[in-house]
Amino acid sequence: MKYIPTIGLEVHVQLNTNSKLFSTAATSFGDDPNTHTTAVCLGLPGALPVLNREAVKKAVLAGLAIDGTIHKRSRFDRKNYFYPDLPKGYQISQLYEPYCTSGHLNVTRENGETITIGITRIHMEEDAGKLIHSENSAIRESYVDLNRAGTPLIEIVSDPVIDTPDDAVAYMNTLKNILEYIGVSDCNMEQGSLRVDANVSIRPEGTEKLGTRVEIKNLNSFKAMKAAIEYEMERQEDLIERGGKVVQETRLWNAATGVTLSMRSKEEAHDYRYFPDPDLVPLVLTDAEIEAIRAELPELPEQRKKRFLSQYELPEYDAALLTSQRSYADYFESAAIGVPPKKAANWILSEMLKETGERNCTLEQLFPATYLSELISEIESGRISGKIGKQVFSKMLENPKPPKQIIQEEGLVQISDTSELEKIIEEVIAADPTSVEDYRAGKERAFKALMGQAMKLSRGKANPQLITELLTARLKQDN
Repeated sequence: MKYIPTIGLEVHVQLNTNSKLFSTAATSFGDDPNTHTTAVCLGLPGALPVLNREAVKKAVLAGLAIDGTIHKRSRFDRKNYFYPDLPKGYQISQLYEPYCTSGHLNVTRENGETITIGITRIHMEEDAGKLIHSENSAIRESYVDLNRAGTPLIEIVSDPVIDTPDDAVAYMNTLKNILEYIGVSDCNMEQGSLRVDANVSIRPEGTEKLGTRVEIKNLNSFKAMKAAIEYEMERQEDLIERGGKVVQETRLWNAATGVTLSMRSKEEAHDYRYFPDPDLVPLVLTDAEIEAIRAELPELPEQRKKRFLSQYELPEYDAALLTSQRSYADYFESAAIGVPPKKAANWILSEMLKETGERNCTLEQLFPATYLSELISEIESGRISGKIGKQVFSKMLENPKPPKQIIQEEGLVQISDTSELEKIIEEVIAADPTSVEDYRAGKERAFKALMGQAMKLSRGKANPQLITELLTARLKQDN
C-alpha cells in the first residue's frame, strides 16, 4: 500500500528588536548568561508587562509580506506550563485571537513549477529561556540562561498541505528570504533566531481523512528538517505496515543517529489552561496604522526578480540567484551602476560567491560593490584586459583597494600604444622565424604561438585586439 504524507510547519521567528516583547531588557545574542533580565523577565511579584511597539510593527510587517489578513483587534493569552527556563510559569502568547490569519506564499520548486502554500495564522509570543546541559565524570549539571526569556517571537503556522520534504524546504527558503528582505529578523538558525517544528502524518493513497500527526520539535536547519520528515514518514509507514498505530506525540530529532525519539505525548490547548492575560489589554490597530506599516514594505523577492529580468535583461537563472538573498540583490544593484549589468552579474555569480562560500563571509566583506563596478569599468574602457582584470580581482581579495590604485601600483595598465606594440611584434618575429614561415605556409596554429610570445613579452599587458590586428598586418607585409 502507498501512503501520502501531509506536512504542516510551525516556524518560530525571533524579531530583531533592541528590547524584549514586554520588558526593556536587551535582546543581544552571545552576552554573559543572565545579564539581560528584568523583574518582568523573571516574573517577580508586581512586575507588569508593557507591549513593545516596535515588535508589533515588525510582526504586522511580516503578516503583510505574506499577504495575510491583519486584524485590528487581537488578544494575548497565558499558556501555563512549568519548565526551568520559564520562571513565570506561563508564556504570553496569542491563541484565541491572533493578529494575522489567512496568508500564503508562492513557492517555486526546483523544476521551476510554482505552487501556493497557505498560511493559517501568525501570532505573537514571548520566547522562553535556554537550558544548557553539561556532563562531567562525577555529576550531570544543567544551567539556566534567561537572556532569551521574553524575546519577541512570531509563530508562522502553515496550512497542512505540504506534500513532500522537498516542498517543505522550498517553502522555508521562500519564507526565510522574505523575512530577511523585510528586515524583521536575521533568521540565523545557528543562533536560534529561526526554529521549525514539523507536523507529519501519512494516509493511505485514495483516502481523504488525514492520519494521526506527530510533531517534531526544534529543527535548527533545513537539512535537519528534511531528514527528520523523511525519517518520520518511513517510521510511520513501517509502524502501520506491522499492524501498529501512530500515536499523537511530540518527538525530537537526533541528528547523530538520524532518528526521531519520543519526547512526550501531544498536549492539547486545554492542557495549557489558556486564558486571557489579565495584565494586558487587547491590541487594537487602526486602519491608518496598518496602512502606514504597509507603506514601509520593501520590494519583495518575487517582485525584485521580475524587475531584474525586465530592467537588467538578465537570464532567469541569474535573476533568481541574485534575488535569493537581499544582500546579493543589493550588492548587484550597487555594482551594476554605470556598467553592463550582465558583466556585474557574471563576476558576482562566477567568482565572488565562490569566495564568500570558502571564506564564510558576505560579498560586502570581500570588498565594496563600488570596487567591482570600477574594475568592470577599467576592463570595458580597455585600460586593462580581462586577463589582467582577473589579476586585479585576486589582489583585491588579498588586500581590498580600489582597482585603479592596484593597477597604478602594480603597473598593470594595458599597452595600447601602437608604436610600443610594433616594437614587441618585431622582436617576436626576429626571435621565431620558423613560426613566421609556418604561418605564411598556411599553418594557423603558428599565429597563436606568435601571439602567445607577444603577450608574454608584454607581461600580459598588450591590448589583445590591437596586437592581433598589428601582427596580422605585419605578417602579410612581406608575404
